[in-house]
Formats: sequence, C-alpha cells, structure tokens
Amino acid sequence: ITQRTDFDYLHKKQSGGAGQYARVMGYVEPVTPDLSNFANEFRNEVVGTSIPHEYITAVEKAFYDQVVKGPLTGYPVVNFRYVLQDGVTHVVDSSANAFAIATRYSFKQAFKNAMSVILEPIMNVEVTVPNDAFNAAMSGLAKRKGVINHSETRGDLFIIQATVPLSQMFGYATEIRGYTSGQGEFSMEYKCHEAVPPNETDEIILKFKKKRAKEAEEDA
Repeated sequence: ITQRTDFDYLHKKQSGGAGQYARVMGYVEPVTPDLSNFANEFRNEVVGTSIPHEYITAVEKAFYDQVVKGPLTGYPVVNFRYVLQDGVTHVVDSSANAFAIATRYSFKQAFKNAMSVILEPIMNVEVTVPNDAFNAAMSGLAKRKGVINHSETRGDLFIIQATVPLSQMFGYATEIRGYTSGQGEFSMEYKCHEAVPPNETDEIILKFKKKRAKEAEEDA
C-alpha cells in the first residue's frame, strides 16, 4: 500500500442461539516509504479494556494470516502496518473467532482504499556483445522495457549496463546468442522492487480473477 487509510468494521451475525459480534477500528499505513521493504507490522494502540487481550491476540493472528495471500492477486502483502486503536464487544456474542472475522474484512476494506500497488523485481543487467551487434543489443533491451544506464566500447566489444524487470528477461539468453552467433553474454543481479505500471497491474488482477473463477467452477 502507498497511503494511510482508516478502517471501522462491524461483524454482526445472529442466527439462533449464540451470535457473533465484533467491531474493530484503527488504520493501516505503509511501514516505510521504501517500496522494497518487505516487513509487515501489527500495532496494538487500544487504551483501556474495550477489547479483551485474548481478542486482540486473535486480531493480530488474523492480520498476519491475511498478508500471506493478498486479496487482489494472491501474492503476499508487504510493507503493511495494521494499527488497532479501538473496538466494541458484546457481553454474549463476542469471541476470538468473531474478532478474527472482523479483522479479515477490515483488512480487505482498508487494503482497497490504501492505493495498493504490485511490486516486481528489477535487475541490474550487464550485456557484452561484439561491436557490430550493439544496435540489436540496445533495441533488444528497449523491447524488454530496459533502461540503459551506461554503455561503452572496450576493444571489439560493446558493453551495456541497464536495469530491466525480471519478468522481461525470460528467453533473453536464447535471443542474445541468436543475434551474436553465440558470442554475446550477459549477467544480472537483483537491484530492488518497483511498482508495476498501472496497465500491467490491471492485466495481472484480471488474470488472477479468471483463475480464481475457474478454480471455483472446478470445486463446485
């Protein structure tokens, strides 16, 4: 997520006998401005006894269960702080399970409003090709959404340093061998994670929804 947003969720269910009642209030926010921070944090800021300790423990566990698989794509959620500030209980109908359910729905509610982004790994890539293949090397990296940071000539070789999304590097070894007759080579190492462009984000979310719908049909 990229911004703070408040949540206030009431889970209330009555169907004969004991019901379910739990209300959780607070906010979520990024742990740090750094998108590459993979930490998640639960923070209890409840003052007094509005929520018994055993219910707060259930809220914390439910939060950490939720970040394992995000609601938009099924990928893990990172850089997410969930701050519980207050809540309401019912003398008969409240339980740890009710507070866990309220937490799950409050998480999804807040996640939707907190401007979430999908992160992808970005790689530092160094490409070495014969001088007569530099045009093909440059255009090949551009086609793969690479950003050229530096290039130079060393004797008969042309060397390019670029940053490229890891998802765009599949099949690159075959490509570079093809246009250099086996003389080209490259290396890459992890640099950081960055947000996926909005148009690609929509495609990823759509694919996840289709996959989930298909799985639901198969289970039906």
